[in-house]
Amino acid sequence: MNRFNLRVEGETRLVGTRRFAARPGLVYRAHVEPALLQRWLLGPEGWTMPVCISEPVPGGAIRFEWSDGRGGGFHLTGHYVLLEPFSRIVHVERMHLPDPTPDNHVETRFEPDGHGTLLTLTMTLPDAATRQAMIDSSMETGMEASYARLQGTI
Repeated sequence: MNRFNLRVEGETRLVGTRRFAARPGLVYRAHVEPALLQRWLLGPEGWTMPVCISEPVPGGAIRFEWSDGRGGGFHLTGHYVLLEPFSRIVHVERMHLPDPTPDNHVETRFEPDGHGTLLTLTMTLPDAATRQAMIDSSMETGMEASYARLQGTI
C-alpha cells in the first residue's frame, strides 16, 4: 500500500512522498481545482472545507478553511509562486491557529512513476523549531488521511 512518508532534511525542511495510481495530470489538477480540493484535502474523518479559494496562477490567492462540524476549525492563506502544469507547484502558505504561523514555502512535484505518479512535497520552514512543530502536529497522519481520500477520488 502507498502511504505518505515524511522525513527531515537539514534544519528547516520536511520532505514527504507518496505514490498514486493515477496520471500526473490528474494528481496535479486535484491540487489546484477548488471542487476537487474540497473533496479530499480534509485531514481526519469528520472535517470539511466549506471555503476553498485556489487561483492557480503566479500570485494567485490560496485560502482554505476547515471545520470539524462542532464549532472548531482553522484556516490557511497563501499564494502561488510558480505553476508548471502537471509537473510542479510552488506556493507560500501560513496556517491561522488562530494566529498566523511563519511562512511555509512549499514545492510539490508530480513525476510519472510507472502507470502512476510519485508526489514529492518539500516544505521549507523558517527554522528548526517551526519544523519540529509541524512534525509534532501529526502532519504525517493528517496528510495520509487526505491523500488516501485523494486516491479514492481520482
